Amino acid sequence: MFLRPSSLRLSGGGAVLALAMATVAVPAWAQPVIPAPAIPVLPPRAVVTEPKIVIPNPPAREAVVIHVSPAKVTGNADGDGSAEHPLHSLVRAQAAVRQINADHDVTVLLAPGTYSLEAPLRFGRADGGQNGHVVRWQGTAGAWPVVSGGQEVHGWRQVDAARNIWSAAIPAGIDSRQLVVAGRLAPRASIEIPRAAVTFTPWGLEVGDPAWLFLGQLPAQDRIEVESTGWFTHRHAMVARIAGNRIEMQQPGWRNNLIGYDTMARPVSAEVARLFLTGAPAFLRIPGQWAIDPAAGALYYIPRAGEDMATLPVVLPRLDHLLSISGTIDAPVQDLTFTGLSFRHTSWLHPSGPDGYASQQSGAFLSGEVAGYPADPVRDCSWGCAAFERMRSLWSQQPAAVQIAAARRVVFDDDRFSQLGQIALGIGNEASANASGAALAASSIEVTHSLFEDLAGGAIMAGGIGPDAHHPSRPGLALRDIVIANNTIRQISRDYKEQTGILVTYASGTLILHNAVSDAPYDGIDVGWGWGANDPGGSPEYAKRQRGYYDAPGNVVYDTPTTLRDTVIFGNRVERVKQWFPDGGAIYHLSADPGALIAENYIADVTGPGAIAIYLDEGTRYVTVRGNVIDRVGGLWLNLNSQSHLAPRRTAMDNKATGNWFNGGRQYGDWTAYLNNDASGNIAVRGAAWPAEAKAVIARSGPETRR
Repeated sequence: MFLRPSSLRLSGGGAVLALAMATVAVPAWAQPVIPAPAIPVLPPRAVVTEPKIVIPNPPAREAVVIHVSPAKVTGNADGDGSAEHPLHSLVRAQAAVRQINADHDVTVLLAPGTYSLEAPLRFGRADGGQNGHVVRWQGTAGAWPVVSGGQEVHGWRQVDAARNIWSAAIPAGIDSRQLVVAGRLAPRASIEIPRAAVTFTPWGLEVGDPAWLFLGQLPAQDRIEVESTGWFTHRHAMVARIAGNRIEMQQPGWRNNLIGYDTMARPVSAEVARLFLTGAPAFLRIPGQWAIDPAAGALYYIPRAGEDMATLPVVLPRLDHLLSISGTIDAPVQDLTFTGLSFRHTSWLHPSGPDGYASQQSGAFLSGEVAGYPADPVRDCSWGCAAFERMRSLWSQQPAAVQIAAARRVVFDDDRFSQLGQIALGIGNEASANASGAALAASSIEVTHSLFEDLAGGAIMAGGIGPDAHHPSRPGLALRDIVIANNTIRQISRDYKEQTGILVTYASGTLILHNAVSDAPYDGIDVGWGWGANDPGGSPEYAKRQRGYYDAPGNVVYDTPTTLRDTVIFGNRVERVKQWFPDGGAIYHLSADPGALIAENYIADVTGPGAIAIYLDEGTRYVTVRGNVIDRVGGLWLNLNSQSHLAPRRTAMDNKATGNWFNGGRQYGDWTAYLNNDASGNIAVRGAAWPAEAKAVIARSGPETRR
């Protein structure tokens, strides 16, 4: 939750020079937190050298079960992997698998409890099934053992009675952007600052409202983060220092957040844009919020009503990811299954550094120095420019907590992903999003009957965004046959609000079936990337001089289709999404997708600032939209960005929308014969008077009962 300090009366005006010289009293709520008394520091986790594993050699072809149990449950002595004497380390279980998976199916059976990782687990070619065998990592039925990248925090003491601030000691130097309190992600300490109180410059923010000059007296100014939300972006940048009325920002993250579209300085709509200051202990005012001081080795928290700090369970995420699953293009990881497990407690720290998080859309961000950066970015590059377009094909992707690349026949079934500090599951993303350095090359990946909730980012991101993603230089790089079915996704994108529930960029034959997506700030399901620029013949929009996309080396006009084709979005239930941003849609599509089908989905209660149910954006082609039920959507039930300003040039065409039911909203876009777009046979319904066929669609939507 972001709140404006209620004790301040926001005013404007005043000469900048006078403000810079003013003596300003720090508001009581922003007084530095009293240092915590000496508390025994949690020791860094020890690295234990363990004895060689000895696994009995069973008869060839016989399936083998390796038992694992948390050490604190059955004692500290390690065993032989039998039910009576289980192993106590997931790393040792991996080593045991490698001894026998060439000749046997192997199941690693995890007993109930929490398995705290010292470092992320790396699954390479040797960890999957060999010679036709399968390796399964499986939790005890109904228990969902926890694979954790966090550490419990104890020893809380009240250090500020007036504000009810409590503190606990942590190892000095440990940092995190997330904290889990009572099993839920807690919000960081934040305040909202009016955009009118500051002026945006290439070096930072110039304060023009004297009510905010107290910021220059706060300690640890380089721990303060500036966040902005706009039309479709949620941007982050770190402060370097504050002197007088100058909030100087760390670079290049700040500069990168000033160029492109929907920027920090010039969002698409100032009416919906918001600006926040986050992270500093001085901003602690609201029960349930927290802050961290890595230099002092201190964690701070204001308990909510009824919380007892002596017994309150608190976990500090320490790892930036949990699992990295990847081989190589020629030797992929294969035949590997994870079922009945819970993945928790990560924190991705990249935005806390000088690069910040220059969000572009749905987990993609601009990183590093930009060649030819404009001298006046706010004036010359707030609606794109050549320097920005040169970087478009070089954007990075946020690394997921669980990463898959260069892999085939990998299955996640009946798993739980929660309390994670970024996108939960990444499938075939760019090398920048994989700790192994592998990229793309994922096929026959299945994610089924799993729960994704309480996440800092989105749930699932499949595909890359660079040239090898849409026009692979080697056939093995392409994503194929991704199945995302019968999952429940809710309460996501808490810290990176621009991320969607399910995103598929470039892939062939993706099936997105019978998922339930709800309670999200941005879109429910997104498919496609590139805004038509990488489709055959390119996009006339990106050939404009003002954009100059094709003028940049490597940005070519292709004559061949991308790898995006035959996507099916069927039987999903999408409710209460788009709660923060006007742009996007509950179900959203970009670029050409031959054979694509959006059918028999139920979309309900989309009532935010941009209430759009189904959105076919730039360059969308060859998509059939049929038999969907749109319920209580007040804006647009069907939106086509046909880019009529480019007429008579054609971009979004060859789409058909028919047999859909809706009880609110309008249809928008050029559904004309000239574009070969057909929106006919759609049925307006009054209230809840759905015909039998529509009721059947509603009843069938969402996760199916497991047979």
